[in-house]
Amino acid sequence: MLVNYISGNKAISYVGCLTQMFFFIGFGGIDSVILASMAYDRYVAICAPLHYTMIMTQKVCTSLIALCWFVAYIAALIHTVSLTWLSFCGHNEIPHFFCELSMITKLACSDTLLNDLLVYTVGSLTAVMPFICILISYMCIFINVLKIPSTHGKKKAFNTCGSHLAVVCLFYGTVIGVYFSPTSTHTAQKDTTSAVMYTLVTPMLNPFIYSVRNNDMKRALRMLFSRKPHLCL
Repeated sequence: MLVNYISGNKAISYVGCLTQMFFFIGFGGIDSVILASMAYDRYVAICAPLHYTMIMTQKVCTSLIALCWFVAYIAALIHTVSLTWLSFCGHNEIPHFFCELSMITKLACSDTLLNDLLVYTVGSLTAVMPFICILISYMCIFINVLKIPSTHGKKKAFNTCGSHLAVVCLFYGTVIGVYFSPTSTHTAQKDTTSAVMYTLVTPMLNPFIYSVRNNDMKRALRMLFSRKPHLCL
């Protein structure tokens, strides 16, 4: 992006475009599956706190991370290879700020039925299935939190999940809106705006969202917002 901005040349080679798309889908898939793994971690922490260290061992955590990488990059490889079967002709201008899967598919001159099916089937493994796992985890968490007698205990449990839930809503809300909504409702401007949310805004907000529960961060924010403005004449 920096080279394109400085040189003024927005062109990208076909191989470069597929490479960019491969890593984009791979990292997006990793993010999705990791969010599901984090939901499971919170489920164990709240619903089985006494067994947490026995369940979430280092081996289990390492296996979850390895699974995230494996599933995400297999999905990315399938989408990338499927694009090599398509034929492109005419004016190949992508109305987006990066090589995004649906935008590249729209430029193809050949039949894209198989590619569309792969988006829904493979996408279900890396987006819908983790999202369902997150919903099930939080349903169990919510049921268990309601059983906690003290208000302080309930508040503490919800605080544990608050940051993760905020990121889940930001990430999955935009991803599902772009990839799993009817194509008739898609516009280049709408898809670009949604992509900005889950590629730029969400990662940028992640450090802030996850550190809100930190006492030092809370103290710094209070000091920042409690300062009285000084007027100079």
